[in-house]
Amino acid sequence: MEYIHHYDSPLGGITMASDGDALIGLWFDGQKYFADVLDDEYEKRRLPVFDETERWLDTYFGGKEPKNTPLLRLKTSEFRKAVWEIMLTIPYGKTMTYGEIAKRIAEERGLVTMSSQAVGGAVGHNAISIIIPCHRVVGADGSLTGYAGGIERKRELLKLEGAG
Repeated sequence: MEYIHHYDSPLGGITMASDGDALIGLWFDGQKYFADVLDDEYEKRRLPVFDETERWLDTYFGGKEPKNTPLLRLKTSEFRKAVWEIMLTIPYGKTMTYGEIAKRIAEERGLVTMSSQAVGGAVGHNAISIIIPCHRVVGADGSLTGYAGGIERKRELLKLEGAG
């Protein structure tokens, strides 16, 4: 069974999802690919991982870098998981380009090159927004390209971190 919980952020409602132990999803309500990893059957329930995630979000939206990340479980393909794990390494207040991520994936897999567009697709399908900081991924020229939660939210998140 999977579970959901709602959080009211300064940038709009957020829905969290859990498998009972770990966080498997975190989306701005109504965003592109909303709840795409959530099973058809789930229930609303208060869980310790949701309490931990709320504390993380309260710290984050309070303008501070959270220190204790909730337990995450990535329900996705191996390629997307590799991209999401790289996003987890992007420091608070910093950005990384799609091309930089593509280069790291290529190096990890022993490839000459990797498509930035393929990386973009994986970034766009990130199921754990904010905590896996897809908002920190920018175009080659530093431009704020697509964000499933909307470009204005991406701009606000980077501004909150002092990066935008």
